[in-house]
Amino acid sequence: MACEEKAGARTTMARFASLVRQNARLVVVAVCAIVFLLILDDVTEAESMRLDRAAYWLIVQHLRTPRLTPVMESFSALATPVSMLVVLVVVAAFAPGKRPGWCCAVNLGLVVLINQVLKFIIQRPRPDGFRLATVSGFSFPSGHSMAAMAFFGLLAWLVWRYEKDRRQRALLVAAFALVIVMIGVSRIYLGVHYASDVIGGFCLSVAHRRAALPWKRGQAPGIGACLVRLVSVPRRLATCRTPGLPRLRPRCATSGPSCAPVARQTR
Repeated sequence: MACEEKAGARTTMARFASLVRQNARLVVVAVCAIVFLLILDDVTEAESMRLDRAAYWLIVQHLRTPRLTPVMESFSALATPVSMLVVLVVVAAFAPGKRPGWCCAVNLGLVVLINQVLKFIIQRPRPDGFRLATVSGFSFPSGHSMAAMAFFGLLAWLVWRYEKDRRQRALLVAAFALVIVMIGVSRIYLGVHYASDVIGGFCLSVAHRRAALPWKRGQAPGIGACLVRLVSVPRRLATCRTPGLPRLRPRCATSGPSCAPVARQTR
């Protein structure tokens, strides 16, 4: 009888594990959403969280040194618009895949929009009294953390998907993960965000990114995929043709700037 119960329990656990693997994306989105909502509940009640007090004790009181401050400022600068624009240009020029620049730009734009809307609604004041940087605006969720997770996290996903060399793929993904974590830590170190701001921003950005990535065949496309397809609609309409009618293709008879469309008969 005991053996049968153990076998039944193992079968149930195996089925549960298989179900989780098959719906891993949904599980990640649900977990991140639950953590974000729990943090949001404490933030809206204006409660002092143990997480924020522990992070302040560890990072602000015990890790701050004159030598470490410039390093943290450099990590924080990686999530500024100028730095991300430079990386975005490099990605658009050299990254493999279909429209990686559009994908990263749309993803980052959505995250910034979501962050600004939530900050305007929640209006949590920033930490005061121990800042090392001059900032404005509200605190929750952290914009740097959301942008870092959305942008560098998507780059890590692109590397994991398209890079064939396992060692190089692992190193690049680890490097992007380190950058994301250090950007979040730097915001706490500089005293411009609480730890709950950073973790909440990470969770919300992960949930958004997992929902926005392309789904498997037979499933609905993600938000980002829908927007990229929407952007490409005018180009598709310009290149489509109706059966039985000649297709117009721009053809220049001279080297001048004007170019008249010339009808080409279809076979």
